[in-house]
Amino acid sequence: MDFLYDDEQDALREATRGLVGKAYSDYENRRQAVKDDPGFDEQQWARMAEMGLLGLPFSEEDGGVGAGPVEIGIVCQELGRVIAPEPYLTSVVLAGGLVSAVGTAEQRQEVLGALSAGESVLAFAHDEPGRGWTAGAEKVTAAQDGDAWTLTGVKEPVPHGARADVLVVSAALPGGGTGLFLVEGATAERTGYPTYDGTRAAKVSFDGTAATPLGGPGVDVTASISTVQDITRVMAANQALGAMQFLLPTTTEYLRNRKQFGVPLSTFQALTFRAADMYVSLELTHSMVDWATMVVAKGDPVEVADAARRVSLQVSTAGRHVGQEAIQLHGGIAMTMEYSVGMVMAHLTALDHLLGDGGHHLRELAGAVTTYEALDPLA
Repeated sequence: MDFLYDDEQDALREATRGLVGKAYSDYENRRQAVKDDPGFDEQQWARMAEMGLLGLPFSEEDGGVGAGPVEIGIVCQELGRVIAPEPYLTSVVLAGGLVSAVGTAEQRQEVLGALSAGESVLAFAHDEPGRGWTAGAEKVTAAQDGDAWTLTGVKEPVPHGARADVLVVSAALPGGGTGLFLVEGATAERTGYPTYDGTRAAKVSFDGTAATPLGGPGVDVTASISTVQDITRVMAANQALGAMQFLLPTTTEYLRNRKQFGVPLSTFQALTFRAADMYVSLELTHSMVDWATMVVAKGDPVEVADAARRVSLQVSTAGRHVGQEAIQLHGGIAMTMEYSVGMVMAHLTALDHLLGDGGHHLRELAGAVTTYEALDPLA
């Protein structure tokens, strides 16, 4: 199996690294970007559009570039390295992916064309208070009156929901199942707030709010939601990998430069062993992420779902290990707002909880082990 990037993919990595590195390699720039609403740099969003990054996953007919999962994963890794606050994962990969998968040709061209051009921000309004990570909707309901559809209920949290120009909303259909709808952001009641990694989320309320069915009216698209969520989980793993690839060299450099008792911290064997364990976790994660990304490229929904669970569990475990060790080995400085390590760990935690944490995916994997007969441990 070839894990090497080709020349075009290497060029994409370098171009993306140059763009986001210029903006956020100085952590203070990131702090300033998330200081005020909307929680990211609108000009940087436009620059990402100019480079073609926002249209990367979508077909040329829909105003995009038509790239594959490997290319999208490269972009997510580079965004993760500098914990760029722009909503690429939630707006382009998740919400845009749903429009691409479910929408009509006209909807795809209109919505994805505007997103690819940087003229619009999408948000997927799916999570509901009191419910776990599922592909279906229950508490937000859709009602039909002739050709008109309305939504009622509350979605929370909605990543970047207060800024979104268009909301992609999941809702329980009158005949059962879950449908997707497009709602103009300004027509919903939205209350935005900062999250613990500095980005933004919102509570979005619908009260008979007008909505346009995404794709065919009244069609249950639960399976499509699940598949796009799985693809997003793999891309979130790519982004988490990028964050961990920042933490390890930052920590080892600190150990080499910081002195205690007149000698560098790297001379203490116990600390170098802990750094070595971080490296092992990172390399295992890198292999798992590359493998899962290539599974997405094959396109089998069943295999993608399995790969998404496995890589999400690995990233959850490794992210906590690498992040906590980075904080511990940096000492008190890692807990200050002016230093990046603590915020990178917060971002890893946010990614872990976006579409299911490690415990959730472990339960899903355990529940899928049905091909083995029960064993008597005393036999």
